[in-house]
Formats: sequence, structure tokens, C-alpha cells
Amino acid sequence: MKLDSLIERATQYEEKTVAVAAAEDTEVIESVAQALKHNLANFMLFGDKEKIMDILLSKHPDLVKNEKIKIIHTNSQSAAAEHAVKAVKLNEANVLMKGNVPTATILKAVLNKEYGLRTGSVLSHVAVFEVEGYDRFTIVTDAAMNIAPDLDQKVQIINNSVEIATRIGIDTPLVAPIAAVEVVNPAMQATLDAAALTVMNKRGQIKNCIVDGPLALDNAVSSLAAEHKGIESTVAGRADILLVPTIEVGNVLYKSLIYFAKAKVGALIAGAKAPIVLTSRADTAESKLYSLALAICSVNK
Repeated sequence: MKLDSLIERATQYEEKTVAVAAAEDTEVIESVAQALKHNLANFMLFGDKEKIMDILLSKHPDLVKNEKIKIIHTNSQSAAAEHAVKAVKLNEANVLMKGNVPTATILKAVLNKEYGLRTGSVLSHVAVFEVEGYDRFTIVTDAAMNIAPDLDQKVQIINNSVEIATRIGIDTPLVAPIAAVEVVNPAMQATLDAAALTVMNKRGQIKNCIVDGPLALDNAVSSLAAEHKGIESTVAGRADILLVPTIEVGNVLYKSLIYFAKAKVGALIAGAKAPIVLTSRADTAESKLYSLALAICSVNK
């Protein structure tokens, strides 16, 4: 499947609004311009109004009077994060997007007990990859939020990723809890958790997906590798979601797919009351566009 299909899907929904925290950044404005070009959403730009206008006049003068953009002045990054989060909380916007503001600052606003977007669930990073040679999306979770999730957190991380997968058209996604080996080893916690998650899924404690593990990465994504090792599983070789055991594994896998496999990606934070797009300067404009499209698709059931 192609990530471009998410852009097409996102444009089919009722018009949505994205609240951008600290939008006074050239790359952020560029991603907004690209999204507007594809008619993805309306935008509320929170931040230093003068700086935002300077960037628009310099780089995208055609957007200065665009009715799909609303600029709201704030005096600081923390204020921009607070007001953007409140806009989502009050249903003035459907998606939260990080602009030129530290991740810690925007997450502090998201987790605020009075006006934040907490639901009681674990927040987790969900990355949807388009990998050349594969006929399906590869979803990796969690590569950015949870350092060493325990069993209960892994259940919630699966639930978050299954919800996103379902929203982009993957019915009953196949989930592979990844480990170094495909057998249960009492000395390796990842294998114990994987086995427990598999049983929980079979007993209906994890719904709307099929979980089977532990599986090593090769057995999860390659039917040939699974066959060579004699693994009989609905998930083996066909996994839609790769659940990594720790943030280090997820981070390395995420970056390996991008830099070695030249994969395309769109990603967001799930588990809050609305999707959160955490862009970074290392992300390409294309990746930011895919992330916005993924977020907009994730709003809609």
C-alpha cells in the first residue's frame, strides 16, 4: 500500500482543523502549505503573529489571506502549546501539531489535568511505513514515547496501534510482539510478555486484532523465513503491526527503515483525545504531510 492513499483518504472526510503550537518556523509553515495544497485541513497557527506573517510573506505570500488559516498570537512557546491544546480540548480543532516548540513543552500541556487531552490511556508513538517490496503498510510501535513498557502498557500500546490501523483501512490487523527469538525464554522478558499478550488476545482481553508471539523480526515480516523455521502462525510473515519491546529497539528499527530501506513514513502520538503530530527538523516535508494525513484519517471512524 502507498502512503499517498492516506492523503486521498483524508480529503474524503468532513473538513478538519489542525491546531499548530508555535508555528513561527519556516519548515512548519512549509508543511502547512503542502497540506493546504492537498486540501487536507484548515489550520489554527498559534505563536508569534509577526514572525508567522513574516514567513508567510517571504515564502508563501499566496497564503497570507487564505481563509483556511487563522493566526492566534501568543507571547511564548508554552503559551502557544497551552492555547493549541485548549483549542483541541474545546473541539475548535481536531488534531494537535507540534511546531517550533520542545516536545517536553507540548506534552506538558497535553498532560495538564485541567485542560489537557489525557484519556487515562498510555500515550504511544505509532509509525506507518511504506516499504518498497511489501504489499502492506508496516506499523512500528513504540519508537518514541515509552522507554521500557511493562505488560499492561504493551496492551495499551497495541490497542492504540490497532485503532490507528483500523482507521486507515486495516481490518483485524496482525500484531507481532518482537523479540530476539521466536521461542519463550524465561531469561528474556520480551518473550514472556509476547507469550502473555498472545494468550490475552486469544481470551478476548485484547480485541479487534490477532496477536502472536514472540516472533523475531525476520519471522514477523517474511513468510519464507517463518517457513524455514517451521513456524505455523496467522501472523508470521504477514504482520501489520510490529510491537517492539523497548524504545531503543523501536528507535533503531524506525531509523533503519528510513535510512537503509529508504522507506516513507507518517507518524503520530495516539492514546490522547485527539491525534498528535510531533514533527522534527529531521522529518522531510513529505513525511510531515503523511503524518498530517494519518492524523486526519485517525480522527474519523
